[in-house]
Amino acid sequence: MTSIFVTPDTTDMTDRSASLHPLTDQLPPVVTRVDMPSRVQASYTTRFVGAAVDENPAAFHLLFGDSVVPRSGDVVIARVTEILNHKRVETPASRKAILFQGALIMLAYGNRYAADQFLAHVPDSLQPCHLVAAGGIAGTVTLAHEDMEDPTIIEPIGLLANQHGVVNIADFAPHRIPAHADAVPPVLGNQRRPEVIAVLGTAMNSGKSTTMACLINGLTASGRRVTAGKITGTGAGNDPMIYHDAGAARVLDFTDFGYPTTFKLNMADIKALTLGLVEELSDAQTDVVVVEIADGIYQEETAQLLRDEVFQDTIDQVVFSATDALGARAGVQELQAAGLHVAVASGVMTASPLATIEARQVLDVPVIPTFDLTHPEEAAALLVRS
Repeated sequence: MTSIFVTPDTTDMTDRSASLHPLTDQLPPVVTRVDMPSRVQASYTTRFVGAAVDENPAAFHLLFGDSVVPRSGDVVIARVTEILNHKRVETPASRKAILFQGALIMLAYGNRYAADQFLAHVPDSLQPCHLVAAGGIAGTVTLAHEDMEDPTIIEPIGLLANQHGVVNIADFAPHRIPAHADAVPPVLGNQRRPEVIAVLGTAMNSGKSTTMACLINGLTASGRRVTAGKITGTGAGNDPMIYHDAGAARVLDFTDFGYPTTFKLNMADIKALTLGLVEELSDAQTDVVVVEIADGIYQEETAQLLRDEVFQDTIDQVVFSATDALGARAGVQELQAAGLHVAVASGVMTASPLATIEARQVLDVPVIPTFDLTHPEEAAALLVRS
């Protein structure tokens, strides 16, 4: 693949021969503006921005320089310089596009928390960093699971900008979080509101998304209209696509509200995001809203959210996924101690008949094999209001 070289527009460059700063005796910071490259692969997380660029590429340009500091959600065009762990990037249509060295990709800066993969943070400059998630997240990896290959290395060539300044994915997101999240909004306070089920798990890869998809499928097969969402996590299209495939009438995730990831978000924003997403999915025709909370229940933001009064007033019950009986027991007890109603335990552990038996011996909630939740009678029996 031929690399794309960007020629700076020198008319927009700060004059390096300018006078020294009167206080620091240093040259003023330089910000260089360059034209938008002709060929860039957008990612799932930047899909709304990518669509705007496709519609009017002349309205966008790139900014780079020592004084350009990215923030979470800022859109960056980066060149792939060394392909290691992530060998593909997820497109806006959720296709896994193969990466080639030298290719230009459109990503969003973000912090990532993934116990089985990487811990990553937004860097403080446009120096080379990493593709930390295939859904389209750029960051600097600081910790990694020992089984992970080194992260793919990228070279940012500039932050995307328009006439208003640096572009953040929030600028083009189709939804906004509520201004206040101190109480359940009226649409959720109505007695006829949909039942809201949250799917949580012991950790990453405990089977949450599969459990949720099977539950959606079973509830849909029972004749109910189900909508689905992912409240927390790292931007990726795989889970929303699974929910669609399972039969969800409508699907949203946090990227629809302008967040590339939710790691390190303050609790006020996470509460508002929870309410905004549930409210958007709660139309008059919907019977059940099912939402996923990423990672495990000890992840910092999740642990706080579970104990929040507004969250507990919004969620009617929890479906819990675990990898083994011990994790199921500890997780269910933790959720119950936090004041949440746990309807059922499922997940990876139910692939093992012996682990399932063990869980049933120590839990005070039903244990249902993941794929049994596709049975309409099993799924509908879990509902408390619908």
